[in-house]
Amino acid sequence: MADECVPVIRYEESPEGPAVVLLDQTRLPVTEAELVCPDVPALVAAIRSLVVRGAPVLGVAGGYGVALAAARGSDVAEAAEQLAHARPTAVNLAYGARRVEAAYREAAGGGAAHAADRALAAARALHREDAEASGRMAGHGRKLLAGLVPGGGLRILTHCNTGRLVSGGEGTALAVVKAVHRAGELRRLWVGETRPLLQGSRLTAYEAAEAGMAYSVLADGAAGSLFAAGEVDAVLVGADRIAADGSVANKVGTYPLAVLARHHGVPFVVVAPVTTIDPQTETGGGIEVEQRAAHEVTVGPGPGPAAAGGGPALAPVGAHAYNPAFDVTPSALVTAVVTDEGTASPVTAASIAELCSTSRNRASRSANGMMKA
Repeated sequence: MADECVPVIRYEESPEGPAVVLLDQTRLPVTEAELVCPDVPALVAAIRSLVVRGAPVLGVAGGYGVALAAARGSDVAEAAEQLAHARPTAVNLAYGARRVEAAYREAAGGGAAHAADRALAAARALHREDAEASGRMAGHGRKLLAGLVPGGGLRILTHCNTGRLVSGGEGTALAVVKAVHRAGELRRLWVGETRPLLQGSRLTAYEAAEAGMAYSVLADGAAGSLFAAGEVDAVLVGADRIAADGSVANKVGTYPLAVLARHHGVPFVVVAPVTTIDPQTETGGGIEVEQRAAHEVTVGPGPGPAAAGGGPALAPVGAHAYNPAFDVTPSALVTAVVTDEGTASPVTAASIAELCSTSRNRASRSANGMMKA
């Protein structure tokens, strides 16, 4: 990430008091503006309106939110609960909030100030670990692609946004794409538009342009014709939650891409930190899928932020809309799951459990039981 890039998320201690400061992703790619969240309700509102989004960075936001509550003397348990449920599908959000809450509780015997300091330290550690995990995913993913599609000159299709905007580092799936690009092995990045709020065309294209990639924005409904023309060598996507059986919840439109990839014999690869795996959710059917407001479908963007819903009508007034934020792809359609702890392929309950076991062993070796769960 270039030095001049606006940080996606940071914890600020100013004369006005502590705050979580976010790069407002609803204003991209037109304006790079920051939003200051002085308290947990403001941060929850920012998460729900997609000012900040993407599984890994939501975990960081959850952690910083709990640290903010501790620093301001608010009810830490209540703050963690509010943050954990701000967006129900993204498991990392609850993970980050609960991890920092646990650090606060463990230090509470030393007084409120000490506990608040420990909470902030835990949040910053989470942020740092996310950046490190991003680098490991990029390495594992590039190695996997070299085996699946040897020879370079890759034409990769991606969905939603999975780069630096979702991470303390370079991201998940887009981090892999960036590694391929830096190696001179990327021929073309196909960027799916992606609802809600066109997160692919607004955000991934923004990052691709930053990185100097050859890219094209793809109308989501045109993916089938692109596969049929033989223009896709691999599909790389992220995940907001991976069930114990390997089913993957990701931005709506991912499942149809997996079906197309299978039909056309194209590898379909999911890239996500191991913290995105939720062993408590046994199957994809147990993943709660967030339903978003109808105006994101029926009303075009206005002159303000993309989430405002104050633009021109795209459907008759009062039209109902089916607007899920995510869909669930069964593990049978996933070629591999790439994590910071390694790769699962084929994707089965056993291979997913092995990734979680590797993560637990790393935590044990680090003598820090609060690392990845």
